[in-house]
Amino acid sequence: MPVAPSLYNAAVKRPWLMSMLKPLAGWYANAAGYRQMGLRADDLILEENETVLKALSRLSPKESYDRIYRIRRATQLSLQHKLLPRAEWTKPEEDVPYLSPILEQMAIESKEKAALDTLTILKKH
Repeated sequence: MPVAPSLYNAAVKRPWLMSMLKPLAGWYANAAGYRQMGLRADDLILEENETVLKALSRLSPKESYDRIYRIRRATQLSLQHKLLPRAEWTKPEEDVPYLSPILEQMAIESKEKAALDTLTILKKH
């Protein structure tokens, strides 16, 4: 189960659609404003879900610290109604998913666990 709905697989199969959507996606990410505050896209995932909390516990200590630092800095900037200097904005190549792959792996694990829990053994006579 993906973390969020995605048209990526459909767009990849059609190069003309990918060439149209890629600039639009870049524009949208810049217009959202989270990069101007030093955040990554996965920093925006809400922690109210138990699955997300478990995924956060699987992060390395450095990645966990970096996430908390980015969120606190963005909160402080928001309270001050300021943005980071342009040199400190998150660059598109730095905005890589770090939490989404863990969430996807956890979804795969839960499906596997459900399949194993409902496994029935047939006896051969």
